[in-house]
Amino acid sequence: MPALTIKNIPDNLYARLKEAAHAHHRSMNSEILYCVERTLCPHKIDVSEHIAVARTLRAKTTDHPLTDDKLIAAKNEGRP
Repeated sequence: MPALTIKNIPDNLYARLKEAAHAHHRSMNSEILYCVERTLCPHKIDVSEHIAVARTLRAKTTDHPLTDDKLIAAKNEGRP
């Protein structure tokens, strides 16, 4: 597999990469690869697939409309 050396990384960029790697439980190398892949090979969204999922979810919740009273009751459930 090819290797790449990155030079002259600005301190603030290095710090942000290090924080992101730590937050995502990745090595710096893995975080950099993730960022490059996400930038150069973006996931294309299939609009019709998202619409189908939204319609399915809407159909499942049609018989269970949420009201302010139901939300307040759910928040207060179990509170003294």
